Amino acid sequence: MKRFGNIYKNIYDYENLKIAHKNARKGKSHYKDVKMVNKNERLYLEKLQNNLINKAYKTSDYVIKDIIDKGKNRTIYKLPYFPDRICQWAIMLQIEDIFLNTFCDFSCASIPDRGIHHGLKLMNKYMQDEINTKYCLKLDIKKFFDNIDHKILKSLLRKKIKDKNLLWLLDEIIDSIGGDKGVPIGNYTSQYFANFYLTYFDHWLKEELKIKYVVRYMDDIVIFSNSKTDLKNKFNKMEEYLKNNLKLKIKENYQIFPTRVRGVDFIGYRHFGNYILLRKSTAKSLKRKMSRIYKKVLDGKEMTYSEWCSINSYKGWIKWCDGYNLYKKYIKPLEPHADNYYIKNIKT
Repeated sequence: MKRFGNIYKNIYDYENLKIAHKNARKGKSHYKDVKMVNKNERLYLEKLQNNLINKAYKTSDYVIKDIIDKGKNRTIYKLPYFPDRICQWAIMLQIEDIFLNTFCDFSCASIPDRGIHHGLKLMNKYMQDEINTKYCLKLDIKKFFDNIDHKILKSLLRKKIKDKNLLWLLDEIIDSIGGDKGVPIGNYTSQYFANFYLTYFDHWLKEELKIKYVVRYMDDIVIFSNSKTDLKNKFNKMEEYLKNNLKLKIKENYQIFPTRVRGVDFIGYRHFGNYILLRKSTAKSLKRKMSRIYKKVLDGKEMTYSEWCSINSYKGWIKWCDGYNLYKKYIKPLEPHADNYYIKNIKT
């Protein structure tokens, strides 16, 4: 297994820090900290550079916020733009490819050029094989981000990286949350750490369990087979592997069910093999929001930028499923108003 070294100096290279700042500030130019760095870029980037050269860098204190996301309670950890977000971007500019080259193609979340639609394409491709996708095992990992073990994660990183200075920096970020487990949702590095934490499990699924049809979207996993018994046996082995090797548990609400009778509710859609529907909760939200916007414009009021974005977002969701009736009833009547908003407020 190839291990990579001599990376750390590339991270604190001034040109790399400039690119990191450029990437990290996208969509955030109005932030106070971004304006601060923009005003005297060389001063701040050289300060970060010196801290990295002298190994004096220390992750700043987190601003912690609890939110409800899609019905789930989540704790979000936010770091200052300078020096932390720039630093994490500088790291990933140099090591992203190392991570990407270890990831299996059925891992979809938080990976460039994959995401939901890559997962959807895989589902569509798999389900053309009606015999071997007759049954589905659907599961997710219990409090995945919170339960990533620091010692195990560091050990896995050392399988691919041998640069001691870089490992010091990665360890510093991992340990910044405190305790002996958990990576913070909100860190740019965390999505890569999380995917990497499961990447050898992914390879084990393919190479040892010989699973042909599997999709993983971070900690949500679907596996197909022609047999319920086969899926139950594979589930038992997966449960044992995750417990013994990664100190993770599968949620108790895992399910094994006939694919085409019930449909597979996964990554925002319900997959039935020969057709795809929008997830029920998403469809309800679409109807509610579009109806509210339509009533507003009929009353002579102009939609907001957020409402214009919602219309285009739902158009994107519907594009990938059998949702023409939803489009025709709820979105098509709004398109002239959305076009007028674009011409008046955005195009000019």
